[in-house]
Amino acid sequence: MKRIITAIIAMIIAAGIVAPTAALADSTFYGITTHVSVNSIKVQDPHTKQTLSFEILPKFDQIFSANGKTTYQMKDVKAGQYVGVIYDQKALGVRHADKIYLLTNANERIATQ
Repeated sequence: MKRIITAIIAMIIAAGIVAPTAALADSTFYGITTHVSVNSIKVQDPHTKQTLSFEILPKFDQIFSANGKTTYQMKDVKAGQYVGVIYDQKALGVRHADKIYLLTNANERIATQ
């Protein structure tokens, strides 16, 4: 029975229906915000020119300063800001932000007003 279950799981992964667990781990992407809306954020890495989009769930409240001590609202994230996005792709393979850190261009915390 155990062999049958293992074979079925291997076939599902090979068919691309479910990604292996290693691909589902949390990742971090750093870059400059190019677009922010209610349900998504787009970030471009200035070094590699790679751009990734991340879905944002309703009532998203995981926005922090670089040191993680100060929290912000989504309205505080603006285009042109340097950010770090911790994300995963567990929900149907869609990239979604788990946490967003507001950084300066030198990966330092931003000054509070």
